[in-house]
Amino acid sequence: MWSVLIPTWNNLALLKQCLSYLEKYTRFPYEVILHINEGRDGTLEWVQEQGIAHTHSTENIGICQAINQIAELANYPYLVYLNDDMVCLPQWDVELQNRIQSLNTEAFMISGTMIEPVASGNACAIVADYGRDPESFRAQDLIRDLPQLVIPDWYGATWPPTVVHRNWWKKVGGYSLEFSPGMSSDNDFSMKMWQAGCRIFLGVGTARVYHFMSRSTGKVKKNDGRRQFLKKWGVTQSTFDRHFLRRGLPAITPRLPEPSPSPRYFLDRARSWLKSLG
Repeated sequence: MWSVLIPTWNNLALLKQCLSYLEKYTRFPYEVILHINEGRDGTLEWVQEQGIAHTHSTENIGICQAINQIAELANYPYLVYLNDDMVCLPQWDVELQNRIQSLNTEAFMISGTMIEPVASGNACAIVADYGRDPESFRAQDLIRDLPQLVIPDWYGATWPPTVVHRNWWKKVGGYSLEFSPGMSSDNDFSMKMWQAGCRIFLGVGTARVYHFMSRSTGKVKKNDGRRQFLKKWGVTQSTFDRHFLRRGLPAITPRLPEPSPSPRYFLDRARSWLKSLG
């Protein structure tokens, strides 16, 4: 059913916890495929001892190349991109599968909903602090409170945990390597799905993961993803999010409508055009 793709970069404690809760709370058949960046903290040896399918690079090759590599090894129809600093919670896969079955199409991008300890301005996340790392994680409290930690389904699925059908992953060519090491690569992938005809970008409010927000991206030299996105697609990410994906708005129907020709839309498109000239 699920091929769970996890890139990891010297985060052994987080990875162990991620895999432990994945096993505990996943009801459908699944496989795990890892990409180990460096693995100098013992990750490589531990994964080899566990017999977990993986690829390995001696240097950090970034999200785009890592995900593309391990996606090639996937055996199941649904590709689930999960970060190593996420903990899957009860019914996460059941809720995702229920939405997928109701769609009757392979043309979708579905996200689970993150519970995060710190507010980051993400309207698609639930803010509730149950720990900042594996040592301080208050799992029992979180499971107890889980029935109250729910938001309605939302538009704009882009970030992990995401699910796409393997046929559509191949159709759009996976992640674009020009966005390596990964800034805005999720947004670019969403735009490629949109351009290929996908109109279902749905976040499931009851499919929840806890996200420690370990911020591995702070350790890398970032690419200017927003600028690259603008140059490639002719619109800013904010324009795409607001008018195409309608990110963060309650999902009235699974399928997104086309952008409405409102004054705000034309103004944002004009601003995108002016920025692209700069």
